[in-house]
Amino acid sequence: MAIRRISSGGAFEPKIGYCRAVVAGGFVHVAGTVGQGDSVTEQCRSALAVIGDALAQANASFADVVRVTYMLPDRSEFEPCWPILAETFGDNPPAATMIECGLIDPSYKIEIEVTALLPG
Repeated sequence: MAIRRISSGGAFEPKIGYCRAVVAGGFVHVAGTVGQGDSVTEQCRSALAVIGDALAQANASFADVVRVTYMLPDRSEFEPCWPILAETFGDNPPAATMIECGLIDPSYKIEIEVTALLPG
């Protein structure tokens, strides 16, 4: 079975040695993704846009996501993201976990990682 790697061109990809997403075994594994902006909601929307692009390149969508992990340095900032996440996943909510932890750069307020089942 072939493995396909998808790059977003992010600065950390070549520095750390990873790609935005890997398509393998009928799944799309999207790496932890941070976004741009000053607020947690701006960063959440931005990260979801990058993830959505990676899913589209793999011929999948948010409706195909089966697992999501949210990582935040401050768990109290998660609740403002809830409406954005509910809108994004709509009638297809994935299994989810939220972890409070440090991120690679202190300016980041949220990191999102997803796994999707390829349609078909």
